[in-house]
Amino acid sequence: MHNSLTFANLLDDAALLSLEHQIHLEEVLAEHGWHVDLQQPRFDFTGTRTITCTAFHLLGSAAPGPATWLWAWANPSGFAEPVVAASARLRDFGVRYGIQELASAEVPFSALPGSPEEPHLAAGILTEAAKAVTGLWSSYNGDAGGGTRAAFLVEHPDFRLPAPEPTRVMRVLQQALIGPQLADRRRALHSYAVKRGLGVDFAGDQARLVGPGLEAVVEFDGYGRLAGIKASLSSPQGG
Repeated sequence: MHNSLTFANLLDDAALLSLEHQIHLEEVLAEHGWHVDLQQPRFDFTGTRTITCTAFHLLGSAAPGPATWLWAWANPSGFAEPVVAASARLRDFGVRYGIQELASAEVPFSALPGSPEEPHLAAGILTEAAKAVTGLWSSYNGDAGGGTRAAFLVEHPDFRLPAPEPTRVMRVLQQALIGPQLADRRRALHSYAVKRGLGVDFAGDQARLVGPGLEAVVEFDGYGRLAGIKASLSSPQGG
């Protein structure tokens, strides 16, 4: 059924893998500046070296005045089609599945989970959902002036994740699963395991996660919240 998928489902599906990508992106970029030319189009990160994105996608902007998100496809500035094509695909996906947060041209901050008041928080929530739909996992949320935040999905070979590493996986689990923003932590864990090629089995209030150098038991309480993680870690190479 097309209406069986919800906005909350998308946020759960994206949460852990998105977090791991953002940790990796921060490590790659370190101290940096950024510049985007939406007409050329071109997106550069500058620091110890310049990284020119192989592709980038303007999702939209979150403005403090009306406390509203505006999808890029609906922006009256009329950006080039390649720049806004991803946002248009999200609109079509939202229409298909009845997800108004994606289908509507504008989304009030108050309509988002947690009713965020800050533009960067609202932009972050909508970007998470966009990742789950597009399969593009690296994002950048930048100051567009006047308190407005512009959200992008950015692509470059250096932004791709390396193979799962036990301590990094544990950091992602501990940081993401404890947060209040998830509606279904079991779904979030399953989505991450599948996308990262890890094994996961659920039994009652426990989930067993396995991968190279990693075996972890994730425990949930009666409310589906994280109750604890017990893990055994070793070098994926066995050293």
